Amino acid sequence: MFVLSSSFTRVLALAGMSLAFLLPASSADASASLRTHAAAKGKFIGAALATSPLSNETSYRNIAATEFNQVTAENAMKWDATEPSQGQFNFSGADAIVNFATQNNQQVHGHTLVWHSQTPSWVQNLGASAMRQAMQNHISQVVGRYANNATVVSWDVVNEIFDENGGWRTSFWYNTLGQSFVADAFRAARAADPNARLCINDYNVEGINAKSTAMYNLVSSLRQQGVPVDCVGFQSHLAIQYGFPNDLQRNLQRFADLGVQVRITELDVRMQMPRDATKDATQATYYRNVVNACLAVTACAGVTIWGFTDKHSWVPDTFPGQGAALIYNESYQPKPAYNAVHDALAGGTTTDTTPPTTPGTPTSSNVTSNSAALTWAASTDSGGSGLAGYNIYREQGATDTLLAQSTTNSATLTGLSSTTEYQVYVRARDGAGNLSANSPPATFTTTSGPGGGGCTAAGTVQTQWSTGYVVQPVTVTNTGTSAITGWTVTFTLPAGHTLTGSWNADVTVSGQTVTAKNAGYNGNLAPNASTTFGFQVSRPNGNTQTPSGYTCA
Repeated sequence: MFVLSSSFTRVLALAGMSLAFLLPASSADASASLRTHAAAKGKFIGAALATSPLSNETSYRNIAATEFNQVTAENAMKWDATEPSQGQFNFSGADAIVNFATQNNQQVHGHTLVWHSQTPSWVQNLGASAMRQAMQNHISQVVGRYANNATVVSWDVVNEIFDENGGWRTSFWYNTLGQSFVADAFRAARAADPNARLCINDYNVEGINAKSTAMYNLVSSLRQQGVPVDCVGFQSHLAIQYGFPNDLQRNLQRFADLGVQVRITELDVRMQMPRDATKDATQATYYRNVVNACLAVTACAGVTIWGFTDKHSWVPDTFPGQGAALIYNESYQPKPAYNAVHDALAGGTTTDTTPPTTPGTPTSSNVTSNSAALTWAASTDSGGSGLAGYNIYREQGATDTLLAQSTTNSATLTGLSSTTEYQVYVRARDGAGNLSANSPPATFTTTSGPGGGGCTAAGTVQTQWSTGYVVQPVTVTNTGTSAITGWTVTFTLPAGHTLTGSWNADVTVSGQTVTAKNAGYNGNLAPNASTTFGFQVSRPNGNTQTPSGYTCA
């Protein structure tokens, strides 16, 4: 028997290893835990943990201890929990997470130091000099507390700093300090703990898009300036109705090529409720795809699931009508998604090179001026990775445009041009990314003029606090006598109010005017039918105004 020093154990963790990796090698039993299989691959498999069920629910505590070799505090390390009043620190929740992880030979990833949300109003109302000093002191105190603790190996230093178009989020950090707060935060974290791995983290950056490219360019620039950015976190809050980001592995690799570690930090895969076997199968494929992408990239340290049981999930409260996003159900029973994660970790990267069979010829229906419904005979997949869904393309010459993705053998195309002929075809895709041959094409022509009907919108303030509020739902109703194929809601934010997040709509802001357009899945409304979206806003401390005067077109 031998003993390792805590500092050496911590170095191993920073390299993506755990103490278990130093023990005599043996093949993991097929029925072994997730953490055993992950360790055998040199990766971690983690979960975000909440302090209340960790203290009060035996099943929660047992699964958290036995299945995962890495944990992230869901809320206990955020600013509002650790420094609710200036200079008054509370580490009770954070210490509980760290102590649990220490007892169970797990790594801890600190989340999160600098974020526009869950930051007390006293920080948001400071001037530039005082805000920068407060940020540096907060990082020094929080990171410094665990600097000599072998369990806490990494931190999300800054979190969610870009908007969906790749621009800088107009948070109070950015508005007061400009871009420099990011470099300052990383330098403060390095000073507080020279050995911790320091990460930047964001959502909707899983695929290669404007937002992930902005992240890529920033990380490249910061590292060239000597700013200690060690890793990049890809949150991966996915939904089966939106299609899987099939360029995930390629995106992870391009960041890895910058010399940083990459990791999946907040994985969940939600669905429109209720659950059924088909949705469960698609969800399982998504989980498998994410794990396989990480396994295929050497610099990917591991995958953290944002929770593990549907009993304790942020999804239903944030996305009404959606849920069942995790790998255990509400009764702590494993779902097909658990099996998918387990089998991916046990079996390694997929060797499936067999594409699905060719889909049937699409049939169009309900064609309007800007939308059309398509159905086709389903494909099958025999390669082992499972049928993941379908891509719908428009035939228009040398380059064919991807119009939509679907997880079933039907889709509604939106955003089409009126009085235009479309020739489309479908390709099936499997969990390994293989694409089928093109289906036979189908041709349809959109009608002239906009879809009929009128609409109204009304918002309800769900919750509010001294420096912000959440409006949910904003209910959009078709008040006309015919179906509508899209909607646009506008409203005005009171002076000094700033939009910090939205869901179930594509939202843009000009000055104080907010324009929310339907997402790809909720634009079609029959007469008297409704759909909803929501948003979150920050406001000056003590200001109690909320938006009003919603208009819908």
